Amino acid sequence: MRWTVHIEGGPMRVNHAAVCIGEKIYSFGGYCSTEEYKDWEPIPVHVLDTNSLRWAPVNYKKTDVAPFQRYGHTTVAYGDKVFMWGGRNNAVACDTLSCFDTKTLEWSTPTVSGMVPYAKDGHSACVIGNKMYIFGGFEYLTDQYSREVHCLNLDTLQWSYIDARGTAPSHRDFHTAVAVDHKMYIFGGRGDLNSPYNSQEEIYCPQVFYLDTIEEKWVAVNPGGTWPEGRRSHSSWIYKDYMYIFGGFNGNSKTHFNDLYRYSITDNIWQYINVGGSVPCKRRRQACLIHKDVVYLFGGTRSVSI
Repeated sequence: MRWTVHIEGGPMRVNHAAVCIGEKIYSFGGYCSTEEYKDWEPIPVHVLDTNSLRWAPVNYKKTDVAPFQRYGHTTVAYGDKVFMWGGRNNAVACDTLSCFDTKTLEWSTPTVSGMVPYAKDGHSACVIGNKMYIFGGFEYLTDQYSREVHCLNLDTLQWSYIDARGTAPSHRDFHTAVAVDHKMYIFGGRGDLNSPYNSQEEIYCPQVFYLDTIEEKWVAVNPGGTWPEGRRSHSSWIYKDYMYIFGGFNGNSKTHFNDLYRYSITDNIWQYINVGGSVPCKRRRQACLIHKDVVYLFGGTRSVSI
């Protein structure tokens, strides 16, 4: 296991969202501190060809249904399509579902039914079977952290609220979620001592939870090994029987991370991984995707010492 630098000069992005479809990685939105944005301009899309290792902007048709530029949103892949939900700009958060067709390079706004979640950012999303599950985030309307689970059937486009039993994770945003069989594993995120309210007294939970989507039940696991420090805005992915965690930020200790841990789903144990090569700098709000046996990491932000 080794870090390498394959390409430089890609799109500089923070709080973007990305998916892998076939041999390509698609990146949506986010922002860069050196660029000026208009709140309602169409969201930028970039694509990385994992064979040629070349980035390119996606010049899609700018129609009325093209979603606005945003950050803190989620994207999931389902077939050749990308479903994007949530996120916000400097004015509002969004509760509209948008769909990007990677074959036609066109956006659409599918008609949905059911109980649509409140607009939020910093939530998580993953696909299990034909359903997209979202958890947590920060709700724009209530100005509160969330711990709710909502589910979108990607075939019928019907939303439903999951009233799960068990020990649910606390209210939080900017955590991660990964799918393993019929379970959604949650790690990290930022909560508040006075949750669900935002009193600026942040807490960072290092516990691992999973939602059994068949039984609709939360389980808090108690892993062995060396736990990662609680954090937000990190990355996670699944490879074989492990959930990997990279980077992130803890606001209480003012610490950015570039460490790598893996959690064994089978053995219920954490392990710190000492990786060689060109180790990425400490960062948060990056994107991390796995394709075949390779993890692609790009973007993010870090503190700069003056």
